[in-house]
Amino acid sequence: MTEQTTRAQASAERKAVPDNDIPERNPWPALWALVIGFFMILVDTTIVSVANPAIKQALDPSTNNLDNVVWVTSAYLLAYAVPLLVTGRLGDRFGPKRIYLIGLVIFTLASLACGLSGTLEMLIIARAVQGIGAALMTPQTMAVITRTFPPNRRGAAMGLWGATAGVATLVGPLAGGLLVDAFGWQWIFFINIPVGIAAFVLAWIFVPNLATHPHRFDVIGVVLSGVGLFLIVFGLQEGEHYDWAAWVWGMIVAGIVVMGIFIWTQARTKSEPLVPLDLFKDRNFGVSNFAIAAVGFTVTSMSLPLMFFIQLARGLTPTQSALLLIPMAVLSGVLAPFAGKLLDRTDPRFLLVPGLLMVGGSLLWYASLMNVDTPIWMFLLPSALMGIGNAGMWGPLATTATRNLPMHQAGAGSGIYNTTRTVGSVIGSAAIAAFMQNRLEANLPGAADAAGSFGGGTLPPFVVDGFSQAMAQSILLPAGVMIIGVIAVLFLRRPVTTAATADWKAAQTEIPAR
Repeated sequence: MTEQTTRAQASAERKAVPDNDIPERNPWPALWALVIGFFMILVDTTIVSVANPAIKQALDPSTNNLDNVVWVTSAYLLAYAVPLLVTGRLGDRFGPKRIYLIGLVIFTLASLACGLSGTLEMLIIARAVQGIGAALMTPQTMAVITRTFPPNRRGAAMGLWGATAGVATLVGPLAGGLLVDAFGWQWIFFINIPVGIAAFVLAWIFVPNLATHPHRFDVIGVVLSGVGLFLIVFGLQEGEHYDWAAWVWGMIVAGIVVMGIFIWTQARTKSEPLVPLDLFKDRNFGVSNFAIAAVGFTVTSMSLPLMFFIQLARGLTPTQSALLLIPMAVLSGVLAPFAGKLLDRTDPRFLLVPGLLMVGGSLLWYASLMNVDTPIWMFLLPSALMGIGNAGMWGPLATTATRNLPMHQAGAGSGIYNTTRTVGSVIGSAAIAAFMQNRLEANLPGAADAAGSFGGGTLPPFVVDGFSQAMAQSILLPAGVMIIGVIAVLFLRRPVTTAATADWKAAQTEIPAR
C-alpha cells in the first residue's frame, strides 16, 4: 500500500510539473516586436501596387504590355512563396528568433538595392531577393504566437496579426502615394531601411530564444515544389504576351504534373517530408489553408485593376488613390482585435462566412462603380465594407489553422499556411495580368500595338470607356475566387482545444535555445 501511495504521489507531481514550471513571461512585447517586421512585409506588397504606374513610366515606358511591370510584384511573391516550406522548418531547427533576424537583414539590404535600381530587370532581381528575406521572416511570426500563447488566448494575438494586415493596407498605398508624389518611386523602398533597423533592435531585445527541434530537410521536395511553382506562374504570367502558344500551355501542364509528383513524394517519404501531410488530418488546418490561398489570390489581384482605373481612367494621383482605401484600413484595424477575442469563444464560421462574403460583395460593388460617371466619394463605400470583412477574415483564418498544431511542428505548420497564402498571391498576380490584358484586347482591340503607353498619365477620352470596362471586368475574377473561399470555410468545425492546451503547457518546460 505504501509503494502504491508513493507511485501515486510521484505521478501527481509529474502531472503538475508543466503547470508549475510554465515561465511567467508576458508574450505580448515579443509579438509587438515581430509585428513591426511583418507589417513592413505587408506594406512592401501593397505599396508597390500604387507605384506600378510610376515604375512603368520610369523603367518600361515603351510598351503597352502590363505584364512587364507586374513582374515587380510577381518576382517578389514567387521568391517569397517557394522557400516558405523550408524556412518554417529552419525556425523549428535553429530557433524562430535567429531566422527572423537573418531574414530581416536580407529584406532591409534588398530594399536598398530596389531603390537604387536603374532598370526594370535590376528592380525585379532585387525584389526577388527581398522576397527571400520575407520568406525567412513570415513563418516565425506565426510560430512564436503558436508557441507562446495558449490555444484559448491565441485568438486575441492573431487578432493583432490580422489588424496589422488591415493597417498595412492603408499605410502601404497611402505612404506609397505620398512618397511617389513627393520624392519618386525609389522611396517606397528606401523607407524600409530605418524601419528595418528599428525592427531588428526590438526583436533582438524582446523576442525570446525558444527551444529548438531537430529536423531533416527534404531537398528533393524543395526542388520539386520550386520547379513546379515556377512553371505554373511563368506560364500564367507570360501567356497573354505570347498569345497562349502551345509551349505556354505545356509549361503550365508540366508545372501541375511536377506539383503532383511533389505531393506523391511527400506521401511516400520515409524520413521527414517537407510537408508533413499528417497535419492535414486536422480538417480545420486543411480547410484554412485552402481558404487562405483564395484570400491571397483575391487580395493581390484586386489592387492592380482598381489602381489602374482610379489613376488612369479617373486621373487621381497615387496619394488620392490611396485615400480611397482609408475606410477599409481603419475599420479592419479597429475591428480585428475584437474579432480575435470573439473567436476564442465561438465557432470560426460565425466570423469567416460573413467576413469573406463581405469582401467578395465589396469587389462586386467596386465593379459596378468603375465608370467615368461615378462620383469619386462613392468608392469609399465598398472600401468600408471590405474593411469590416477583412476583420473577420485574416485573424480568424490564421487562428483556426494554427489552433491545434503540435508545438514541435509550429514552424512547419506556419510555413505551410504562409506558403498556400503566398502561392495564392503569386497565381493571383499572374492571373490578373493575363486577364487584364485579355479584357483590354476585348474592349480596346489593338491596344497592345497602339502608339503610346498605359501608365503615362490620364488616358485620352476616346479610350477611357473601353479601359474602364476592361478594369471592371477584371475585378470580377478575384470576386469569383473569394466565393470559392466562402464555400471552403463552410466545412470548418468548432475546434476542441483540450489536447492542444496540454501540448502547449508541456512545451513550456522545454529548455530554450541559447
